[in-house]
Amino acid sequence: MTQSRFDLEQAWAGNVPSRWRWSRNKELLAESLCVSLDGTEELLSVSHLTGITPKSEKNVTMTEAESLDGYRLVSTGDLVINTMWAWMGALGVSKQAGIVSPAYGVYNPRPDMPFHPGFYDYLYRSNPYVMEMTRRSRGIWSSRLRLYPDVFLSMAVPVPPLEEQRAIADYLDHETARIDTLIDEQQRLIEMLRERRQAIIDGAFSELGEPCVQLRRYTRFLTSGSRGWGDYYADEGERFVRIGNLPRANLDLRGDIQFVDLPADVTEGSRTMLEAGDLLFSITAYLGSVAVVGGDWVGAYVSQHVALCRLESQNADPRFIGWFMLTTTGQDQLNEGAAGGAKMQLALDDIRGLRVPLVPIDDQRSIASSLDDRTAKIDVLIAESERFIELARERRSALITEAVTGQIDVRKAA
Repeated sequence: MTQSRFDLEQAWAGNVPSRWRWSRNKELLAESLCVSLDGTEELLSVSHLTGITPKSEKNVTMTEAESLDGYRLVSTGDLVINTMWAWMGALGVSKQAGIVSPAYGVYNPRPDMPFHPGFYDYLYRSNPYVMEMTRRSRGIWSSRLRLYPDVFLSMAVPVPPLEEQRAIADYLDHETARIDTLIDEQQRLIEMLRERRQAIIDGAFSELGEPCVQLRRYTRFLTSGSRGWGDYYADEGERFVRIGNLPRANLDLRGDIQFVDLPADVTEGSRTMLEAGDLLFSITAYLGSVAVVGGDWVGAYVSQHVALCRLESQNADPRFIGWFMLTTTGQDQLNEGAAGGAKMQLALDDIRGLRVPLVPIDDQRSIASSLDDRTAKIDVLIAESERFIELARERRSALITEAVTGQIDVRKAA
């Protein structure tokens, strides 16, 4: 295959060393249609994050087929592609034998062809090759794209000398392991910071004793949003608080902003127009999410999945109540209130019945202010670690791309 021919198919072809030759996948691989007779082999999982791994090692909640006979056999070194998720990089070269769904593509390396499993696992899962597979996939919607075997086998692929393939795979094994170790360390740090953060929140209320007052005592108005807001979605207007805008770890509304534009004759929205200091609860999905209204969210409306609780400000500070609901005790109450029904959700009476501590209003404000400050400092550290992880993953991806396209000469690196 000529370089000019390949340039028409893949933008990064010009980065590949001239000493490498080009081929088609069908010259390196052959589709395997072999199936299991009884389904007793190890069931394998295909992930865009981890490649091919035993499904037993995954925390998968999807219902498995009653019988696995007829599933496709996979040998060590075979390439497996999830036909429907190839555009996300759900593929890889298997390090063990097993079986996969008959909807997946399985490809055996052809005998005596220069195909090093480690190198091609990195190459096929690299960003440029996944992008090319996405471009070649077929489907009406992006989420329904499929990479069919005939298309994949016709795709061009670089073929370095076999020894160089081995060297690249070894190099990437070493370098990505170093990056993965750094990422794991930062993830453990984030976990410890979150545990410390939760301990600070719990500790701020532990000396107050058991919560003994129902929230109804402090509540002057409680409601939830009405249905049908989707009819009023607009590019501008008033903000509309959806369940995804409620945070999981603090009290500040966040996330994508949806606007609504209400016609003059629609008066239902006025009932749920938010005021500063309103306390919001998730009452369907994401139970345990709580927020306090402030800033640009004043004047917004709420969906039917959110409860609006307006407190007597002279007796209850909304941020104090909000922080208490983020304690382990508070979260347990919210989840217990939703348990027992066919659908996990909270009724307004469940909100009224929440038990909260009884302390003077000045003490409430002092505790809330202290938690605002102390948790904000930890949140900065968590954000820094998350940014480090993001950059490390970007570097990992870039390193793989550079190596499998020959931009890093591993012969010199060795």
